[in-house]
Amino acid sequence: MRSAWGRHGAILAAVALVILATFHGDVEDLAHLWWTSTTFGHCLFIGPVIAWLVWQRRAPLAALTPVAWAPGLAIVACGGFGWLLGDVGGVALARQLGLVMMLQGSVVTLLGPNVARGLLFPLAYAFFLVPFGEGLEGPLQTVTVAMTMPMLHLAGVPAQVDGVLITIPNGYFEVAEACSGAKFVLAMIAYGALVANVCFVSWSRRAAFFVMALIVPVIANGIRAFGTIYAAYLTSVERATGFDHIVYGWVFFGLVMAAVIAIGWRWFDRAPDAPAFDPARLQTSPRLRLEAFVGAALVLTTAAVFPAWASVVDARADTLPTHITMPDVPGWHRVAMSRRAPWGPNYPGADHYLIGRYEDGQGDPVDLAIAVYGTQHEGKELVAFGVGALREDDVWVRVSDLPDLDGGSVIRVTAPGPVERQIATWYRVGDIVTHGGAAVKIATVEAKLLGGPQRAVAIHISAEVQPGRDPRAAMDRFLKALGPIDLLADRSAGMSR
Repeated sequence: MRSAWGRHGAILAAVALVILATFHGDVEDLAHLWWTSTTFGHCLFIGPVIAWLVWQRRAPLAALTPVAWAPGLAIVACGGFGWLLGDVGGVALARQLGLVMMLQGSVVTLLGPNVARGLLFPLAYAFFLVPFGEGLEGPLQTVTVAMTMPMLHLAGVPAQVDGVLITIPNGYFEVAEACSGAKFVLAMIAYGALVANVCFVSWSRRAAFFVMALIVPVIANGIRAFGTIYAAYLTSVERATGFDHIVYGWVFFGLVMAAVIAIGWRWFDRAPDAPAFDPARLQTSPRLRLEAFVGAALVLTTAAVFPAWASVVDARADTLPTHITMPDVPGWHRVAMSRRAPWGPNYPGADHYLIGRYEDGQGDPVDLAIAVYGTQHEGKELVAFGVGALREDDVWVRVSDLPDLDGGSVIRVTAPGPVERQIATWYRVGDIVTHGGAAVKIATVEAKLLGGPQRAVAIHISAEVQPGRDPRAAMDRFLKALGPIDLLADRSAGMSR
């Protein structure tokens, strides 16, 4: 049995290394995110935790015989297809998730179903290697503001809130994505799942502990935000925020983790030396077995199909005009861009990008920005982090969402001054016009895999908030004069109708 483990283990290690080398770009992206992102820094600990979980199971695993098993290839194929969808749609999360699934499928294929069931939790825990959960930031910002304001008023602080901006007499605070507590909650999800498995047997107790591990950090983050603003009210914004970053980074997280363990301690029902599983219950004779080297060859062949498929798909692109120009808008004429508060969306990979300002007879200025792509791929995407109406670390800060404008999403933003403006956004991809990032990705995948139009166009209309003027009314008048968004997008991409 030891010789079987040595043989299958060596083959699995070699296959894993080949897969990691084949998808080295995604491995590098993951490592970069783990190392540089405070939101996903906890992912650095997932690998060592998985190794510890496997080591913890070494004795019962030794009682099982590894075999190569053909059905495990289905997991490799599912992971590879997920990676393909992520690659053609420009969704890093899908690519990274697909890579992890291909590695998980390799384990199942080369070690067999008995060993895979013994390693079920470590294999499932590998999903935490994938940076996910950025979508929690917006809702958690709202929750943090909703918790903080009553506490400030209860403490006698004359605070006012506008979207995610909280103003006190000696300054203002933005409850930004980084302050939403999302990184704390995401780390606690991984932590709670680990403790629930290691320290509990009862599923009801596991579920109760996991829910508690999510609720406590959310409440704690609200208290932290209140404490920071209250300290700023008593001292200064600079002193309070500097202290907050130190305490939150080095002390606060550890205290909350300790508090969560302390709360759940009395309900632990798993003995520290209890075996992770009973090998006798997993001893079966699986069907559809393979010779180990044949299984390895099939795993690598299956994984290799999808990068080859992606290279064929990526070769497609629409032919764009050499130059594009800003449209003529009836009743509106071109004027100089604002010097009071310059704004422009960020599309670093666009094939064509134009921005200009128009003004009508009523003296209302409106900005129009157009970005055109002949095709999309990694690093050249219509929707991505830091791409769009606002760039990463922009001077403009999103304050709140406003009602849609003729199918376009509208946000209210502010910049130092203070200066406010409203920005409406539309995307033209495939045969649809949308304002949703998810719809853009789905339409992109559909166009690439099924051969639809490859061009993608972003259109923004924006107006500053000025005394005595209604920016939304000006944007609405401009939009009506401009005409249908799909026609403008198609003309800009050289697809006149």
